[in-house]
Amino acid sequence: MNRRRTPRSASAEDLLSTLQHLTARAREEVELHQARVELAQALQRKMLPATLPVFPGLQTAARYAPARDGLDIGGDWYDGFVLPDGSLGLAIGDVQGHDVEAASFMGQIRIAMRAIASSAADPGEVMGRTNDLILSMDFPLFATCSFLRIDPRTRELWSARAGHVASVWATADGRSGITADAGGLPLGIEMRQHYPVTRRKLDVPGAFVLLTDGVIEGPSLTIDAGLDRIRRLVGTHVGADAEELADRVLEAAVFTGHEDDAAVLVLCHGDGPPGPG
Repeated sequence: MNRRRTPRSASAEDLLSTLQHLTARAREEVELHQARVELAQALQRKMLPATLPVFPGLQTAARYAPARDGLDIGGDWYDGFVLPDGSLGLAIGDVQGHDVEAASFMGQIRIAMRAIASSAADPGEVMGRTNDLILSMDFPLFATCSFLRIDPRTRELWSARAGHVASVWATADGRSGITADAGGLPLGIEMRQHYPVTRRKLDVPGAFVLLTDGVIEGPSLTIDAGLDRIRRLVGTHVGADAEELADRVLEAAVFTGHEDDAAVLVLCHGDGPPGPG
């Protein structure tokens, strides 16, 4: 009858050696992950504007909060720039994913939109040409986006939307609402898309707020309830300056109950168009 020999117990030295090996491997993985996080954060810092344009009677402010999982960085972005005719261009968007690739794709969309807006006044055309350009680069990602053009002299606002969440507005006379603009497909899905343009006149002092879904939607809050919460908040604080209002809107993201990244872009407008001269 054969007897199986009992395996020899590992010595303390063997156990210590194995523990050291596993610890070293874990440290390497942590350092690699940290390096990727730092790269993504650097990309994000470089690709978001350090300042936004300033016009008499118009205030702009923006906020960004990174996700608290994954690489803590990713696809939400905002932008503001002066167009060749003196108008103000504002954009906000959300790229699929939360990693270095999403941050890189976000930067390419932002640069493409700026370049195209310099030669195309119509926001729908800007959106359509941006969509075709990023599709030609064969990226595997897509993005939602809203683009606005505001004439600071006439206070006319033109906007187009590519699958992005609605915006919120409020005026000093007590009105408030959620935009119901027609839109097109997100950027990066299908070529030659049409993006309808909506025109508004900012003739009463108030605020216009663009945001991403990380501010309004999550396990604890439906998108409709989240938008209504922000509508009421903006209506209550419509007299605040743009910086304070942007802070308050971003703080409301805590009610969504999730850890997505979030971006807010606020435009506050004063009394009517400035006079001539």
